[in-house]
Amino acid sequence: MPPTTRTRRGALLAAAAAASVLLTSACSGAAAPSGGDAAAAPGKDDKLTITVYSKFTDREYGVVTAGLNKLKAKFPNIEIKHEGNQDDDKLTQSIRGGNPPDVAISFYTDNLGAWCSTGSFQDLKPYIERDKIDLNQIPEAVRNYTEYQGKRCAMPMLADVYGMYYNTDMFAAKGITTPPKTLSELFEDTKKLTEFNPDDSIKVAGFLPSMPFYANQAQYWAQYFGATFLGQDGKSDLATNPGWKAMFEFQKQLIDFYGGHDKVEKFKAGLGDEYSADHGFHKGKLAMIMDGEFRTAFLKDQAPEVKYQTAPFPVLDSMADHYGGGFTTGTIIAIPKGAKNPGAAWELIKQVTLDTDTLVDMANGLKNVPSTKASLTSPKLDLQPQFKTFLDIYDSGKLVANQTTPIGDAHLKAVNDFAEKWQAGSVPDLIAGLKTVDAQVNDELKQKGAGG
Repeated sequence: MPPTTRTRRGALLAAAAAASVLLTSACSGAAAPSGGDAAAAPGKDDKLTITVYSKFTDREYGVVTAGLNKLKAKFPNIEIKHEGNQDDDKLTQSIRGGNPPDVAISFYTDNLGAWCSTGSFQDLKPYIERDKIDLNQIPEAVRNYTEYQGKRCAMPMLADVYGMYYNTDMFAAKGITTPPKTLSELFEDTKKLTEFNPDDSIKVAGFLPSMPFYANQAQYWAQYFGATFLGQDGKSDLATNPGWKAMFEFQKQLIDFYGGHDKVEKFKAGLGDEYSADHGFHKGKLAMIMDGEFRTAFLKDQAPEVKYQTAPFPVLDSMADHYGGGFTTGTIIAIPKGAKNPGAAWELIKQVTLDTDTLVDMANGLKNVPSTKASLTSPKLDLQPQFKTFLDIYDSGKLVANQTTPIGDAHLKAVNDFAEKWQAGSVPDLIAGLKTVDAQVNDELKQKGAGG
């Protein structure tokens, strides 16, 4: 999902608000997904207009519009009306008002459970079966975040993949020759790379533990500790999952090393915004960060003098065989309930999610990972050398995505809110605190199960 259109913290709040609207729609009598027949594809001479809603703006809008218009090579009489800057709330209102677009593009994969369960997005299974689409060309984790409880109501358009960025000049100055692969190595390298001012304030941080901050989000960290949000019973699983305990203890270990929460917060306050030229990694204030593949484009544009490399993010020492994987999310595309031209909409979705050249062109323009295995190896990919790490992570077989829920990202927000309290030292008992979060999330899940 393109980073220039939103911040991650804003995404959590926006997605939660949109999910609330979706759930309200479900309890107001929203219809189930349309039946099991696939609408026929348009004929080559059929003249019609497909309306597409997306959140893309500015340069990115142009890149995506060009990708959408590639459908005209097959259907020259179809016009594409791409309406950018349309968020999930506007999309929801259009569906509820009976005037939806033919195609919906969303950055907020955490809303998928609500989109599917309310019928706001149509079931694509009939189209996939009719056209004999092989979904195995898409990695399993990506297939997972585009379906809910076995219902495929969206397809992946492009993906984001998260890994480690590290400053090679700083590594060389401290005699570090390879990026850390385990979290104990990350901690040791952090200690070597960190520099303090004469007054003991932080001058350079090896790796910043603040959460949520930049890409430090619980959902991005979790898989490196073996932590999951929900257990097999579908209930919140924080207090009983040892991965969460390990994650928060690791965070506290880092904060204690820096001299406490107040010192970390003071340092953090002096760092620039996530998508500004004053980002802490751009300015040499952070030696290592977690981030998505799109950071390569920001570094090229805003800080070309920074020498850096990328690598998979380190894992818990006991999970060494999981090294090389990473977290993924991405842009999803679907046919809303009530779409006027569903058959043509499906042809457009196939074009931008399965056609290799279309995916590669958009990946080159947006600096995102193309979402099919064939597109990963296309010779037409025109990306920086550091980008290859993210292609390798995507194709590693160790990719992890968020679990899809009917409550949007409410569980993610709950854990990130807890992380802020924990790192501030206001949670005296970690397990008791996690049990409180479990109860909060389970209450929301229960309300959703009982509602409608």
